[in-house]
Amino acid sequence: MSKSYRFGDRYDGRDHGLYASSIKKYTSAAKRPLNRAEQSQLICSLKNFTATRSWNWRSLTTTLHSFTSAGVFTPHKLMDESVKRTQAALMTTLLDAIIFKCNQKPHARDIDAQGVANLLWAIAKLLDNGQERTPQLKEAVAVLLPQVNPEKANFNPQEIANLLWAMAKLVDKGQERTPELKEAMAVLLPLVNAQKNQFIPQAIVNLLWAMAKLVDNGQEQTPELSKAVATLLPHVNAQKANFKPQEITNLLWVVAKLVDNGQERTPGLKETVATLLSQVSPQKDRFIPLHIVNLLWAMAKLEDNGLERTPVLNEAVAALLPHINGQKDQFNTQGIANLLWAMAKLVDNGQEQTPELNETVVALLSLVNSLKDQFIPQHIANLLWAMVKLVDNGEWIPELNEAVAALLRHVNTQKANFKPKEIANLLWATAKLGEFVELNVVTSVFESHVYRISEHSQLLQQDILMSLWGVMVCCARLSLDSNNNNWIEKHMDDLFTRLEYTSPDNEEDQSIMAMAASWLGRACPVVPHYPTTRSKPQADFRNQLQSCIPSLQIEEEKSLNSLPPVDLLLPDHNMVIEVQGPSHYVGGDFHTRNGSTLLKIALLQKAGFEVIEIPVNRLWHQDLMKPYIDQIKTRIGFPPQEQMSSSHCLN
Repeated sequence: MSKSYRFGDRYDGRDHGLYASSIKKYTSAAKRPLNRAEQSQLICSLKNFTATRSWNWRSLTTTLHSFTSAGVFTPHKLMDESVKRTQAALMTTLLDAIIFKCNQKPHARDIDAQGVANLLWAIAKLLDNGQERTPQLKEAVAVLLPQVNPEKANFNPQEIANLLWAMAKLVDKGQERTPELKEAMAVLLPLVNAQKNQFIPQAIVNLLWAMAKLVDNGQEQTPELSKAVATLLPHVNAQKANFKPQEITNLLWVVAKLVDNGQERTPGLKETVATLLSQVSPQKDRFIPLHIVNLLWAMAKLEDNGLERTPVLNEAVAALLPHINGQKDQFNTQGIANLLWAMAKLVDNGQEQTPELNETVVALLSLVNSLKDQFIPQHIANLLWAMVKLVDNGEWIPELNEAVAALLRHVNTQKANFKPKEIANLLWATAKLGEFVELNVVTSVFESHVYRISEHSQLLQQDILMSLWGVMVCCARLSLDSNNNNWIEKHMDDLFTRLEYTSPDNEEDQSIMAMAASWLGRACPVVPHYPTTRSKPQADFRNQLQSCIPSLQIEEEKSLNSLPPVDLLLPDHNMVIEVQGPSHYVGGDFHTRNGSTLLKIALLQKAGFEVIEIPVNRLWHQDLMKPYIDQIKTRIGFPPQEQMSSSHCLN
């Protein structure tokens, strides 16, 4: 340990490097990093283990790489202060010597490709293991990145994979995409194509993970990156039998992330997805909870981005569901939130609601109730979104009722921590649940959060539209309850103004803008096209009403003020009749109106129309229809003598 002092500048650090390497060999044999007790015992013996600038490049890189790999520098909870100090001092002296080497003139240093790759990997791993991104670590990255280009001809496939993994991890931990990092990326991507046949399965996984992570953190999908992805995908298919459960999981996650960020769904990519999905069922018993979460998230995300629902996907989902129930106590809060999001997405895209799926949803919802105070804002927003989607698709069970109520109680206590996108999801979900959520709770949620949406100038258009719709529903509920809604109308006006010069291309978004324009009395920049549907109960009621009042003018599926079409319009009386099917009610209960229904009624009333709502379950028999016919006769002032002469119409 004291050779650095005894031999001074003549000592090159080789014995220290060999010692560090022996620690790495120990952990490699054990197939795990040092635990806290082992780490503490080792570090106590390293107080005199001091790197100096006289060490050669090989000794420095071997020592930092080996100690990092073995977990010597991993910060643990409840570490002894003296252990922390020794750990920090050792890391500081190593980084100081490395930075010094990199800053030397080319002829005076002995930098090589393997060392550059190992050091960048080690620094990324340090951050991944929980070390702070200190100024010294930042400086080390800054001096190492320019070494990539001069050494590009000497990197082997493993080093290329490690370097791209390191860059992705560094960016994920806050590294700026500096010109040096961009140059290193530009150098490495062509090497992937050049050495494509030499990558082992783990390297393929790491490379694709790195590309997906970089794109997810803002890296442009350049032709070089797309080519590298396309180059690697056939090798996934060729080596499918060699992938472990974690690698299958990571690869499906990678493909889902790439597609979500714009990667073209080529035949090669679809074949890769099919290949990976086919490996899920045979290895279903080997996936740990984290794998299950990421696999189902990836499947849901791929399907949401247009992947066709295939038998192999259905089989993979069916294979994993029983393992959620069997391991439910091992999922953390993020896992629970992601799983419910995935379940909701799959169901929303046509997944059959089998007994196994329903059982899984119940199991997850019970965990939401028991862990309700541990969810962070992102989880709360995603969970509420998922629950609304499940309700929309007919999944209304007591556990869901309890979970929604439990989460809403925690919304305002964490209001300072919600990000704008999460607020958009929160407002949308709260509004969507309509009368299920008490008006005072809705008002409290919107009062606490909507102003932050108005203040945030960088929102995506979709988030503005979701927020605008939620604000309209809140406004509608206050209006229907005869409460003052001026404060929320101001936010509606602000959100609409931000969309005024946009032209959304889907019907739902156009409808949101048209409804906002109608409410605010402003010109609408789009003219939505609404599909019309004439249900049998609607047609039967119209015919019955017409037979009772032959002179009554009745129009069907009429769009008023660019609003969604109404079922029946009595134009001479400014009256609208809405035949409300189960989709107009939360859980289809024919009692609790959802947000869409409330908004439409409020908009029609604001436009001067009287609205009569008839739940479709009141039209199944003629005797149930009669009170509504009589109500309409009274409202339109139908002459009493004519009422008597037409009394046979329902007999």
